[in-house]
Amino acid sequence: MKRIAEPELMDDPAQVQAYTQADFEQPHSHFMTLLQESFPAPLATDPSTRTYALDLGCGPADISRRYARAYPDHVVHAVDGAANMLKMAQQLNQAEGLNAHIELLHGRINDICLPRPNYDVIFSNSLLHHLQEPLELWRLLARHVRPGTRLFVMDLLRPESTQSARHLLDLYAADESEILRQDFFHSLCAAYSVTEVQQQLADSHIDYCHVKQVSDRHLIVYGTTP
Repeated sequence: MKRIAEPELMDDPAQVQAYTQADFEQPHSHFMTLLQESFPAPLATDPSTRTYALDLGCGPADISRRYARAYPDHVVHAVDGAANMLKMAQQLNQAEGLNAHIELLHGRINDICLPRPNYDVIFSNSLLHHLQEPLELWRLLARHVRPGTRLFVMDLLRPESTQSARHLLDLYAADESEILRQDFFHSLCAAYSVTEVQQQLADSHIDYCHVKQVSDRHLIVYGTTP
């Protein structure tokens, strides 16, 4: 199936509410499991210094909160271009007492000014398929790594046909709101294939990352900078 692009930002209040109320327990738990399995060594640096993680396209920051709970000694900088998503993230972070561990940053991939020159861990979930220029993500990553930075990106995998996309929609979002169902279908159609992501990495001169399909609808990119 040919890729069908979708809007880069999800900032409509109804979308924000739908995403906050949606059941992402399985895919987001899977994200954390795969991240930890991809890097058997502890996600830590010199114990005398702070460890900084970067979450790109955080949305309402559910993954950031899961990461902060798993690594309470890390600081997470969580970025999103949708102001309403960040407002919701702020409320949820505060409710869990995680404001000191997660700093929210508003900006888009192509113009964000990050507070640090490099990070120890950089991760992203379901951002890549929103981007019309996916190389912007990989170039941003390449600018903010240091030797030993762990990179982990998880995203949707484009189905072979519209029929397959509708099957996945009914299989995984049958009980979700209509807004979420429409967004999920459009996101499946906008996702990239494993081959396309491999080419993006080659074009960005990132030769230390691996691309792997990990489910019927997800792929991951992972690696450690040399």
